[in-house]
Amino acid sequence: MAERSEQRFGEFVAVRREGFVAELVLDRPKAMNAVSSEMARSLGAACDALAADPAVRVTVLTSSNDRAFCVGADLKERNSFSDADLVRQRPTARAAYTGVLELPMPTVAAVHGFALGGGFELALACDVIVADATAVVGLPEVSVGVIPGGGGTQLLPRRVGAARAAELVFTARRVEAAEARELGLVDVLAEDARTGALELAGRIAANSPVGLRAAKKAMRLGQGLDLRAGLEVEDAAWRSVAFSGDRAEGVAAFNEKRKPNWPGE
Repeated sequence: MAERSEQRFGEFVAVRREGFVAELVLDRPKAMNAVSSEMARSLGAACDALAADPAVRVTVLTSSNDRAFCVGADLKERNSFSDADLVRQRPTARAAYTGVLELPMPTVAAVHGFALGGGFELALACDVIVADATAVVGLPEVSVGVIPGGGGTQLLPRRVGAARAAELVFTARRVEAAEARELGLVDVLAEDARTGALELAGRIAANSPVGLRAAKKAMRLGQGLDLRAGLEVEDAAWRSVAFSGDRAEGVAAFNEKRKPNWPGE
């Protein structure tokens, strides 16, 4: 049986590890995981720890609240901010969102309930979004006088195209699970988001950790480049894994008709 462990990052974020899968838990249930300054700092610290851990092959972003994945920025806290407070808080908020976006291993978001504003941006920062029938997603920031500032204006167009993203951002509308899947706002509909996301993570984690990280890096760096430049990015990533222990083990395991025992290097 895989070893299990849990590490807390402040009051509102936890990282649970089981085998090669880490579960990054948004754990501020009384506020439906509204991202306060304290929670943002904790999320950034948790992501720093995960990024530095070569044993983690997949990270799954989940919620401890049964009604929401995350409802975005803590507007009650923001209401008390002066302009200077808001400026000072901005780097902390950005570090939380970019921390998830820049995790080097594959990431899966498990969206149950509301994922709005910054909450949906945290999901968009992941490679794959798994949702269930309770999911309601959207970027409603223009309805409160701001814009999506956790990556939404950049990540959503890359996911669904410029015109579709514009309609969603400009109307600030909420989208329920079935339409979200149809529009490509989420990738997989499961009976239960967390269970489905962890099952997917298990399938991903069976593969080479060296290969997984290199493939993610190639896809992320190549996005937006022309084809010729993208193929150069891919070639550099291929060269980074071609002579690895994982490649040697993968080829040997295939020929010996057994499961590979990845060295992870």
